[in-house]
Amino acid sequence: MRLMFLGDVFGRAGRAAITERLPALRHDWQLDFVVVNGENATNGAGLSGAHARLLFEAGADVVTLGDHAFDQKDMGPMAEAEPRIIRPLNFAKAPPGRGARVFEAPGGRRVLVAQVLGQVFMKRPFDDPFSAIDRVLMNTPLGQGIHAAVVDIHCEATSEKMAMGHFCDGRASLVVGTHTHVPTADAMILQGGTAYLSDAGMCGDYASVIGMEKTEPLRRFVTGMPRGRFEPARGPATLCGVYVETDDATGRATRVVPVRQGGALPPSGPADPA
Repeated sequence: MRLMFLGDVFGRAGRAAITERLPALRHDWQLDFVVVNGENATNGAGLSGAHARLLFEAGADVVTLGDHAFDQKDMGPMAEAEPRIIRPLNFAKAPPGRGARVFEAPGGRRVLVAQVLGQVFMKRPFDDPFSAIDRVLMNTPLGQGIHAAVVDIHCEATSEKMAMGHFCDGRASLVVGTHTHVPTADAMILQGGTAYLSDAGMCGDYASVIGMEKTEPLRRFVTGMPRGRFEPARGPATLCGVYVETDDATGRATRVVPVRQGGALPPSGPADPA
């Protein structure tokens, strides 16, 4: 199976990158299944229902969220009604929607998508992500009716993301980090056959401070004083994420390639030379 995961969609620039590039990439790379993190698609804070529909129309099979899951007031009801939206398993005791679900892919194949929030350096003390994902992976094992499994670990610390990768190794096809908006260079296949990347990066304008227009973040870093609001940068965006090929019989990864298309970052994808 050919899977692609795209990192945090940030504001108008990120949405434009998805709508302009994802349909062609699905066709050109013959993608079977696409997961998009929509965490910051609406003005950099959460995801509205209208923008969720836009991501689906552009070619996302599943949209994951994050710590800003319900910043937009209509996402709670939409997460309940729309099964293709996945919020973090450990967000709260009884949040709206689902933290994991099995989806149908072409050829009768079944793909598990799950998301957890990390605990290190996060603003809220979320529940333990390791026990949360452990229960899901035990109940939906690879190779037993599940042809692929994607785990989105949404957190700050690379150490926690790497620990999650090793914890899920051999039980997931892909463990990919989101939240920090900067793509890492450690795409690899772990010993047990799980593809891993510490952070997928964002789909947004990289001539920015993690997606925000530079002026106000720079002022706060230099002076320690706020003067205005953060505003999403609106320049040309880079679409960032990871491409994975898996063995249908085992669900294990056979190939992993970082994805960077358009905008300021050098291009990368399965069609580019290694």
